[in-house]
Amino acid sequence: MPLYRDGTTATAKPIKCKTGYRWRPTFITKPLFSIKIKYLKKYIIISTLVIVGFVFVKFGRSLYMPILNKLKGKETIETLLPKIQNKVWDRLEMSLGIAGFKMDFPKEIILVAFKEERVLEVYTKDYTGIKLLKEYPFTAYSGKLGPKLKDGDRQIPEGIYKVDYLNPNSSYYLSIKLNYPNEFDKSKTKFSSIDEMGKDIFIHGKAATIGCIPIGDEAIEEVFVLTQKAINNEVKVIISPRDFRKNNSFPEIENIDWEYELYLIIKEELNSLHNK
Repeated sequence: MPLYRDGTTATAKPIKCKTGYRWRPTFITKPLFSIKIKYLKKYIIISTLVIVGFVFVKFGRSLYMPILNKLKGKETIETLLPKIQNKVWDRLEMSLGIAGFKMDFPKEIILVAFKEERVLEVYTKDYTGIKLLKEYPFTAYSGKLGPKLKDGDRQIPEGIYKVDYLNPNSSYYLSIKLNYPNEFDKSKTKFSSIDEMGKDIFIHGKAATIGCIPIGDEAIEEVFVLTQKAINNEVKVIISPRDFRKNNSFPEIENIDWEYELYLIIKEELNSLHNK
């Protein structure tokens, strides 16, 4: 039974004529909706594959990047710095000069993140005081105002932290590990296990997050180098729901009764910095 491109099929049946019988084709047309369903299925399959591929590339980095890093060979801070340090200096030279650092990177810095404003600020510190060096906008954001309370809540922590270590082989290019949960967090949690509070909070590159602070690849290069140069003097990291120097109101957070205590501590730390 021949099948035509328009979805029709042909059969033949004999008809009587003067000279005998001859075969006359009869065309049977497939229902139009069956053709549409056929192409609709193809469209759904292709669309699903595209969406799955996009999600995997954007959010599955933690799965495939370690494999790529292993194939490329692990980077170390010592092997990484020569590759990025000079270009970071070139980008920051003017800002560093204004802050009083014309020959070398500062030996002390403070990192300050504001969730409402979605910005990371870098301050330098020396005998002349504390100065704002540069601001970096978040490239993605998750959660809402309020501290991180448990694993999987997608919250960026709030409080006074310090840098634990630098990771030159991050799934998000480069990353800076924070010491969440700190002692204050542990004193307020209802959980007996630290794992239940969540962990692995980083400042990192790229533009995806489920509770960390992403600032993009060029920005993380700069903050990574600045942090490495100051790591011996303990890099403080302040994470605040908003800039209390500009807006004094404390957010009210559901399910806890200690946010006022936390925000007083953060506000005091912010007031120790020079206002912009």
